[in-house]
Amino acid sequence: MTGTRLRTPLGRVEGLGSARAGTHHIWHQRLTAVALVPLSVWFVASALAYVGAEQGAVAAFFAEPAEAILMFLFIVAAVYHMSLGLQVIIEDYIHQEGTKLMLLILNRFACWGIGAAAGFALLKLAVGAPA
Repeated sequence: MTGTRLRTPLGRVEGLGSARAGTHHIWHQRLTAVALVPLSVWFVASALAYVGAEQGAVAAFFAEPAEAILMFLFIVAAVYHMSLGLQVIIEDYIHQEGTKLMLLILNRFACWGIGAAAGFALLKLAVGAPA
């Protein structure tokens, strides 16, 4: 019951925080962090195994469905986690509303762009398209 004492009466009834999105945001950030632990271990182990390997060997590795799926999950979780983390930093440290809005939009587009580029590169490797 200690957590409910810090909420407003309306917040207690609706079960939401003051901004109505904070809990949702924190849960997504924590879930992606938990997902990234085993995915990062897999990624580092895989990357170290292929240091100095030729592109054909790496393409053959990602041609395996399980490896391509794990890499896709790693990309999605990492990019979404990055987007959420940068959003918190922008919201906490940028106080001018116009600048804050511009940076939040730029953050979202940049993260989508990074994710799309990484996904495209993975797709090219997985299907064996020439580089």
